Formats: sequence, structure tokens, C-alpha cells
Amino acid sequence: MAEYKNKNCKYLVVMGCLVQRYYSDLLKELPEVDLFIKLDEYKNFWQKINDLVENKKVEISKHKNNIKISEVKKLPLPKMNDFFERVITTGDNYAYLKIGEGCSNKCTYCAIPYIRGPFVSRPMEEILEEAQILAEQGIKEIIIIAQDTTKYGVDLYGKSKLAELLQKLSKIEKIKWIRFLYSYPEGITDELIETVANNPKICKYFDIPIQHISNTILKKMNRQTSKENIEKIIKKIRDKIPYVTIRTSLIVGFPGESENQFKELYKFVEDTKFDKLGVFEYSREEGTPAAKLPEQIHHSTKRARRNKIMKLQQEVSNKLMKSKVGKIEEVLIEDEVYKNNKRYLIGRTSHDAPDIDGIVYINVKSDMDGNNLINTFIKCTITDYLNYDLIGKLT
Repeated sequence: MAEYKNKNCKYLVVMGCLVQRYYSDLLKELPEVDLFIKLDEYKNFWQKINDLVENKKVEISKHKNNIKISEVKKLPLPKMNDFFERVITTGDNYAYLKIGEGCSNKCTYCAIPYIRGPFVSRPMEEILEEAQILAEQGIKEIIIIAQDTTKYGVDLYGKSKLAELLQKLSKIEKIKWIRFLYSYPEGITDELIETVANNPKICKYFDIPIQHISNTILKKMNRQTSKENIEKIIKKIRDKIPYVTIRTSLIVGFPGESENQFKELYKFVEDTKFDKLGVFEYSREEGTPAAKLPEQIHHSTKRARRNKIMKLQQEVSNKLMKSKVGKIEEVLIEDEVYKNNKRYLIGRTSHDAPDIDGIVYINVKSDMDGNNLINTFIKCTITDYLNYDLIGKLT
């Protein structure tokens, strides 16, 4: 980014968790940064930008998705959650929409609550306004994010309002897909499942970070759920939404994880057959309770356990991919590529989140076939599969 600054813009500004936690160190180690903004300084964002440019005109790219700042002293200072013009860094089709800040769960392995504070929801009308702006900019898929999306609204309205928010977002005409990530199992209600099942705009996709299945390990992690609750929620979702995709993430090698507890996790993955799954080796995060626990697991054991589950998941994924051959899927076309002298359109189904899930390669017969389809939704027939990706043809 420092190199980018030298060629394309005038200032480099860094903000976020890293700045909040290591501000003094970063000042010394990154002299190429013009301004650091800590989390508790967001409310003074524009004032700090104003002080940086000293009322000089700042020439920034004129691309429609970039902020254009000139004579910034004339801009009103916004509230913490306000925005002047939303910056899109994810391309033309999708954008992330943050609905809350911080986290109140206090899992013992995670430093986020200590850095960003407790969960704070954004007012619903503010989220809907931003979503409308994104829709007007041509965004077709809204991806709802927060540290735990199921906690949305509890602090403001006394109960979770995620299902209601999804329903209201679906009324924005130009939005085609709505996806929400990071939904903790204990917060997935019958109302939320019904909303996903019955609303055609909401992707049939649940991202449920369970982290482990052993009740002993879950308790050590301070997770507010149990093996029995996790199994119940997964069954309920699959019974209500037969064509649902369930993604999860796991942590192996948590302090004190025995061989039998790992085998319990392995067997659970084998039986549950998650559509998507990621595995992380436990990382000793500075300042967290888990970092002080005894029986820290050796890195080679953590690596071996991760590899074993990922090998199992690859087998599960291959069978799931194979089951899709012959089916017709709706695909959002986002790019094209040439491989082995063949031209392919590249897209995603509603069952694939960008960057973390698979893609669909759609074989086109000629340079003229499939033109003008990028950034559009098309139907394709799945003809083959790879480990995590699909291959199709235009229908």
C-alpha cells in the first residue's frame, strides 16, 4: 500500500484493530504511514483527515466508488457510524455491510472484545439507508457481517432483530442476493430459519462457526453452546431448508485437547458432512485467558490434526460436488479466464460466498459466445467438478 501511495495518491491512512492495540509500535515501525486512527477515534475521523490535508485539495481516483475529498473543512463532522460516500473495494457485484461493532461473547481464545469492546448494533434505519445507497451503485449482493450477526439488535431493541433486518433488506428492489455470515449456533432462532427458508432473496446459506464439538473444550473456550445444541440446530436447518449450504470453522489443538476429544471432533465432521469447512490451528493470542492455560499443544500435533480433518473434508466435498453434476444453477458471472486454450466465464452460485468458497467455471465455445454476461445472472448446467469448484455450460 505504501508503494501504491507513491504512484496513485497522496496519503496513507491506517485504522482498525492493529492500530488500537499496537499504536506506539506502529508509529516507530511504519514511518511511511501518514496517519493512524484508533478505534476510539472514529468519531473524529473527518477532523483528523482535515488536519492531515490542512485544507489542501486532495486528488483521489475519480472512479465512481472512491471518495472524492476537496476542501474538507467544509464537510460536516459525521457521527461515528455515518459515512460521506461509501467506498467499494470488492468490485462491481457485492459489498460487505457491517451491522454491528465489537463482541460480547468473550471466547477465551479471542482478543476482539478487549480491543473493540462489547457488541454495539447500528440502528436499523442507518443500515437500510446504506444498503439502498449500495443498491443504487449497482451492488447485487449484500453480505451482512459482524462479529456475531445473531446478536444484532439485542443492545438496541432488547432482542435479536437479524431476521427482521433481513426481511427489510429484501424489499430493496435492486438487491438480488442477501447473505449473512458468522451466525453463532446459540443465536439461530426458529424465526431466523423460517426467514431464510421463505425469502427468495436470502441465500440458503448458514455460516456457523462452531469451533469444536467436545463439551469439555467448548466450556474451556467459553462458548455459549453445547454439542447437543449444535447438532439440534444443524438438523433443524437441514429439515427446514433441504437445499441449504452450511459452512463452519473449527479450531484444533486448543490447550488440553486430548486425542479422544480430537477423535470426537473428527467423527462429528465425518457424520455431519458440512458443505464448507475451514480448520484453524489454535493460535496463542496475547492477553487472552486461553494463552495462560496449561497443556499447550505442540505445533506439529496441531498441524497433523488440521491436516487430518482437511483430508476428510476433501473427501466429503468431492462427494457433494459430484452430486451437483447435471443440476441447473443460477450463477453470478464476475470474470473470465483462459485455461488450456479454452475460455471460461467465472461466477458464483448463491451457495458460495466470495473469496472463501468455490467458483463455477463455465465453458464457452468461442470468443463471441457468452459476451456481455459479466456482472449478470445466468443459468448453467453443471457438467463436472473439481475438489471445491464446479464446471458448467450455458443453459
